[in-house]
Amino acid sequence: MRATDPSFDQLAVSRETNERLQRFVALFDKWARSINLVAPSTLDDFGERHIRDSAQIFQLHPHPVRWVDLGSGGGFPGMITAILLHETSGGWVHLIESNNKKAAFLRTAIGETGARASVHPIRIETAASVVPQCDAISARALADLPTLFGFSEPWMKSNPHCRGFFHKGRDYQAEVDKAIGRWSFDLVQHDSVVERDSVVLEIANLSRINQ
Repeated sequence: MRATDPSFDQLAVSRETNERLQRFVALFDKWARSINLVAPSTLDDFGERHIRDSAQIFQLHPHPVRWVDLGSGGGFPGMITAILLHETSGGWVHLIESNNKKAAFLRTAIGETGARASVHPIRIETAASVVPQCDAISARALADLPTLFGFSEPWMKSNPHCRGFFHKGRDYQAEVDKAIGRWSFDLVQHDSVVERDSVVLEIANLSRINQ
């Protein structure tokens, strides 16, 4: 099964950025034939389910800042953010992906698209020692919210202005409730522009509550 050729008209990006995104899609299609980058059932709606869904993150925070993308996998949302950063004056994305085959794909994708990113084939738990500072954190389909908070704590603790942007499905409120009492945080809920009942949770001022 091949990824369908999506249109990026709704993203309102430059011709050069559009071409970078198209190169990424073509490369993704080639690699997805041999390694499992995303669930095969999502390829028929590839443009909406992966490209546009990922682009929401940059659209919520379209600034030239340092990102850490946790569990980057097939490049969502981190590679899309890194490509869209060409619409700004700078910025960089650190892609954290421990799977060597997926990390190799990400390195190739960066070379093909000129995305503003680098790949770190390490476990998330050790990432803060390799990338000690960032301004924003992203993650998609990775873990529940309390676990994401644990991953994000080192960066948010060292930078009080750091924000997290986490894709969540319709059961997100249960994850928020689970985190309350264990963590203190500010939350802004952004409705997904792609999937009904899904959200992007913007997190700020994160700190652990001592039990």
